[in-house]
Amino acid sequence: MSFIEEIKNRARSDVKTIVLPESSDIRIIEAAANALKGKIANIILLGNENEIKKMASDNNFDISKAEIIDPAHSEKYNEYVEEFYELRKEKGMTIEKAKELMYDTVYFGMMLVKTGEADGLVSGAIHSTSDTLRPALQILKTAPDTKLVSAFFLMVVPDCEYGENGIFVFADSGLNENPDAENLSEIAISSARSFEQLIGKTSKIAMLSYSTMGSAHSELTEKVVEATKIIREKSPNLLVDGELQLDAAIIPEVARSKAPQSEVAGSANTLIFPDLNAGNIGYKLVQRLAKAEAYGPICQGISKPVNDLSRGCSAKDILGVIAITCVQAQNNKK
Repeated sequence: MSFIEEIKNRARSDVKTIVLPESSDIRIIEAAANALKGKIANIILLGNENEIKKMASDNNFDISKAEIIDPAHSEKYNEYVEEFYELRKEKGMTIEKAKELMYDTVYFGMMLVKTGEADGLVSGAIHSTSDTLRPALQILKTAPDTKLVSAFFLMVVPDCEYGENGIFVFADSGLNENPDAENLSEIAISSARSFEQLIGKTSKIAMLSYSTMGSAHSELTEKVVEATKIIREKSPNLLVDGELQLDAAIIPEVARSKAPQSEVAGSANTLIFPDLNAGNIGYKLVQRLAKAEAYGPICQGISKPVNDLSRGCSAKDILGVIAITCVQAQNNKK
């Protein structure tokens, strides 16, 4: 059974409700229909009910079991406006601005998650990352034990013996542009937790660089070295090493040559990139050249599950992220 099928089965074991605020996109409608058909999630679609139903009907997608809410006509609208205003008034929010924003399906969807009407939200097929995360941080806030919100991709590489049978976390590949050593350490710690929650195996963290164990010295490599030290101080039980080049991190033969004393080198499954340039380029290279499945950006550090999508995503990708969001919601309640 593939990794994503296992995730779907875990989602089915305790079905959660996921809100999809981008119902004007046919990929979202298709993913919603498949999530309902597969009993992976209960679905709330946001938008104009007649338009959503017509789009589904025209494309033979059955969304009859989905709940459809138009924010402008919802009985919750005024309640959510008042609650959002109270949340943000000290930051300069006015009641007029709150009314305007609550017509926005992403903002309305976040309120559904905050109030417990939904367990998680998936957006990003037509919205930018900032348009998804801004309302998440304004309404849901960060998780109590997290200092930094970050994003990762779950990469499933076919016919690959590296990582966890071809499964990796790549972070941060979607959000933080140039984290300093402290923030890089937070990304790594959160990513290890996410790997273990979703995969059920021990995370082995490689702090990636163009240098391995001092083979080069620069401001860029020193940031990674310092981040590794900080992780060991904060979370001494984690398996982490760095700085490591990618080949030393995942290929045993190279690791024996470049980092023979490392517990992580040659078997890393959680890859922490030094900046967003490297992380984003890295995941897209693996996705396109190795024909890997790329699920994400999956967000970590928000108090409730909110996940972004690549705007180039397929309906299949969206379905996978819905299932992952359900599993995160299950873990969130433990």
